[in-house]
Amino acid sequence: MTDVVIVGGGPAGLSAALFTAKNDLETVVFDADETWMHKAHLYNYLGIESIDGSEFMEAAREHVEAHGATIREEVVEAVGRHDGGFVVETDADDYDARYLVLATGTDRELAEQLGCETTEDGTVAVGLDMETSVENAYATGGMVRDRTWQAVISAGDGGAAALDVLSKEAGEPFHDFDSPE
Repeated sequence: MTDVVIVGGGPAGLSAALFTAKNDLETVVFDADETWMHKAHLYNYLGIESIDGSEFMEAAREHVEAHGATIREEVVEAVGRHDGGFVVETDADDYDARYLVLATGTDRELAEQLGCETTEDGTVAVGLDMETSVENAYATGGMVRDRTWQAVISAGDGGAAALDVLSKEAGEPFHDFDSPE
């Protein structure tokens, strides 16, 4: 069983993957590489003066893989609960995971399949830690925000979800602070 499965490889999904993989959780990202970032040019992303969205995504994917995450270019067709965790069905195989992070932009179909509660405006209901009403399932980015779609906000959502997973694993609040030697 994989520790963390992330559906979606845009800024939210890759941010979550970076945190979980670099902290030794087996992390698999399912990404059809259809992120809106391929239509973007970033001038408003902290630390980046100017970069093409596709170039940014390539660098982000390489960064995440360098920390041990696996990126699979498989289409996720369904998600569900299974043996105290989750099952993710793709066009190639089925995968089990203890934690699930949904990072599918505004596409809320998988969250609906899982039975996640929604808000009055139709977004997926989450807490500040991005956890849905389904324990150990997280939703990020456009699926939890009504028309507030910014890459940097989505990346923060992914980071928040990952830190909550890491806190659960540690049994106490977890902080991912790196310091120079």
